[in-house]
Amino acid sequence: MPTPGKLELTIKINEFPVDVQTGENGCKQFDIDTGEQIVTVSLKPKIFKKLEQAQENYPMWVAAIAGMMGEKTDSGFVLKEPNVQTFEKKPKESKEATPVVSAAS
Repeated sequence: MPTPGKLELTIKINEFPVDVQTGENGCKQFDIDTGEQIVTVSLKPKIFKKLEQAQENYPMWVAAIAGMMGEKTDSGFVLKEPNVQTFEKKPKESKEATPVVSAAS
């Protein structure tokens, strides 16, 4: 008998969705191309606002959109019960060669 579990998916994006459509109850719907499949995401206005705030407040950001695999579509699937967390992305500091000073004996 298999062990019961719950499949959760997390998709990371760092660009604001371009083709956003407003659907039922003001939900914002857009597609994410993961390279292998197209994932359709529908966010409640309050949750979508997190993406808008990240776009406005941070020069670089990343969003983690988590949910469960929903119904299949022709090109992928629908992300069921999605939630969003956004984070400011700090630019990586370039590692410059620091001169090594040897101690004289």
